[in-house]
Amino acid sequence: MSAITPVGPNSAPTNNRDLALREVAQKLEASFLAEMLKSAGLGKTRDHFGGGSGEDQFGSFLVQEQAMQMVKAGGIGLTESLFQALKEKQDGA
Repeated sequence: MSAITPVGPNSAPTNNRDLALREVAQKLEASFLAEMLKSAGLGKTRDHFGGGSGEDQFGSFLVQEQAMQMVKAGGIGLTESLFQALKEKQDGA
């Protein structure tokens, strides 16, 4: 039985430049997802039994970290599109 090899654009970066571009793409996807989560109401203070002013002040950090964990778990596929666009732009420059 032979090993299964990945096919498609999700190839692993081969150099430091590609690693840096992928990291930037992941951060961009995480920022996008964080905004979507905020729009959906995640991180808003609850009326009863909420965390008070501390929750208001640090809720955005929680939402951002949840978004980053979503990206690390596969996200919505935006990272790969962003990575390819950034790579094309940098290769063309």
